[in-house]
Amino acid sequence: QLQLVESGGGSVQPGGSLKLSCAASGFTLGEYAIGWFRQAPGKEREAVSCISSTGGSTYYGDSVKGRFTISRDNAKRTVYLQMNSLKPEDTAVYYCAAGHYCSDYVCYPTILWGQGTQVTVSS
Repeated sequence: QLQLVESGGGSVQPGGSLKLSCAASGFTLGEYAIGWFRQAPGKEREAVSCISSTGGSTYYGDSVKGRFTISRDNAKRTVYLQMNSLKPEDTAVYYCAAGHYCSDYVCYPTILWGQGTQVTVSS
């Protein structure tokens, strides 16, 4: 069964850090670009970051550039999103998705989505 499973979400105070994981099963992770997206309450889903299939290229949206770091370990079939200096506006459900390539920080076209993990940044 083709599957992406996110984990690592939670509640954190502003300025804090979280590390999200996206674990793949049922397919060869190293053949796909992986993107992170997020959706805040009442807002549309937005792209956050994308990493190429080999990990050699990474891209970030302006709102997270300098604070978030995307990485991958294809041997462990896992992609990570290290989130530092978190802000209340980072509060959202975070999703990972597999796609064929990164179009800047957007993974495209997305062919498989995870179920999401909640990140809440609040004092």
